[in-house]
Amino acid sequence: MWADEAALDAAGRRLDEWESSLAERAERAKTLSARMQELTGTAHNTDRTVDVTVDAAGLLIDLRLDERIRQQSAAHTARQILETTRAARTDLLRQVREVTVEFLGDDASARAIIDSYRARLAGDQGSSDADR
Repeated sequence: MWADEAALDAAGRRLDEWESSLAERAERAKTLSARMQELTGTAHNTDRTVDVTVDAAGLLIDLRLDERIRQQSAAHTARQILETTRAARTDLLRQVREVTVEFLGDDASARAIIDSYRARLAGDQGSSDADR
């Protein structure tokens, strides 16, 4: 089947390189997954009366309101919280993009991961943000 021993050796080396490449990529993906689970996004509004932190899934994990918030309507405060939460998710997505490119480079799988996060986070933000 093989014309000579050199061709067989070359094919074996290519297979070994391919296997090594796959193992290295799997290890980078595992490390990336662990790093992604540790990410949080943070943001504050312009007058710093609202501070928000979201976890790696984009869920609210910390909300801090300054006492000055009492001087405005509840509806205004609610809008500020929602807007600041969107900004925190945008911060999270920025970090996801940076970490993904760091570990996987700028290839199709990295873009797919980033797009998946973008779609998930935008889906939580309502139709106006999902259309961006």
